[in-house]
Amino acid sequence: MRYSKYLALWALLLTLILVACGGETGAGTPAAEADPAADPEAEAVADPEASSEDEPLTGSLVIYSGRAESLIGPIIEQFEAETGLDVAVRYGSTGEIAATLLEEGENSPADIFYAQDPGGLGAVQAAGLLAPLPADVLSIVPPGFEHEGGEWVGISGRARVIVYNTDTLTEADLPEDIADFTDPSWNGRIGWPPTNASFQTMVTGMRQLWGEAETRAWLEGIQANNPTVYENNTAVVAAVAAGEVEVGFVNHYYLYRFLASEGESFPARNYFLPGGGPGSLIMVSGAGILKTAPNAENAERFLEFMLSPEAQQYFATQTFEYPMIDGITLPDLLPPLAELTPMAVSINLSDLSDLQGTVALLQELAILP
Repeated sequence: MRYSKYLALWALLLTLILVACGGETGAGTPAAEADPAADPEAEAVADPEASSEDEPLTGSLVIYSGRAESLIGPIIEQFEAETGLDVAVRYGSTGEIAATLLEEGENSPADIFYAQDPGGLGAVQAAGLLAPLPADVLSIVPPGFEHEGGEWVGISGRARVIVYNTDTLTEADLPEDIADFTDPSWNGRIGWPPTNASFQTMVTGMRQLWGEAETRAWLEGIQANNPTVYENNTAVVAAVAAGEVEVGFVNHYYLYRFLASEGESFPARNYFLPGGGPGSLIMVSGAGILKTAPNAENAERFLEFMLSPEAQQYFATQTFEYPMIDGITLPDLLPPLAELTPMAVSINLSDLSDLQGTVALLQELAILP
């Protein structure tokens, strides 16, 4: 890759560090140092459901995660316990972690990049830092939930929704398309988290589906309706339930965490836009293996584990995300993905990598600093 192109990509992700503070971040825990004595040629076990009689893997694994520790920490600990690997995880926002990978380049100690959304994965993939994944890993997920070139794979699914206050609204009061929230009748009633990575990915989807002019007009229309800005999706859902705003643009699973802890009386619900469009995107969190991964076989085993029934059930039950494989029991709160898919917009998730253009547009309109 030409050095100038590398610098351009690094500049993109450096921008995201400054603006994506509302992403799905953990406590910013740095990765533990990998054991320098670990054998980088350690043999990986191919079967993601290996029995206890199998010899444990040897060596280590370094994960750079744009997903919060509170969400994926427990399942990573389970992988570590079952395999015997020494797993170190560096947490941060997806933009921050991707920028770090671009800065480190071929000198990165990371084996895995685990991102909140396809946008971050696409930026790192575009820099030529991800390795092609084995066909037997890619084939686990349904078509469309992996990189079209086979360099990253979806781990869990999430749907874009409108969360609304049930004390003031019913579904009949809501429009069929996110485009209609520019109507002046929504003035002062909307909450949004423009620094959030998933929100920015949704806007990237708008640019792909609607074009630049229509996306700009929508953003300007929402601004004209004086939306309340929140740090992240959790804050939006809480504000909707508290009556600070009546609707918010979020991922589906944030509401279900509130319902699980607060009960059915929690005065907010999700609305999946039936008219299609970018407001009904179904996205994935996903992961890829770095080309320079010191522990590539262990990294492959990690992906296999994360797509195993054990891990997929964890995501459905504990984080209320959609599994990538069949045969997983969903919580009663969670509508089956098959019910949403017919209404969802059709878009190639690999086309959601132009975060630079999205961030530039949001900054130009003073939505981001």
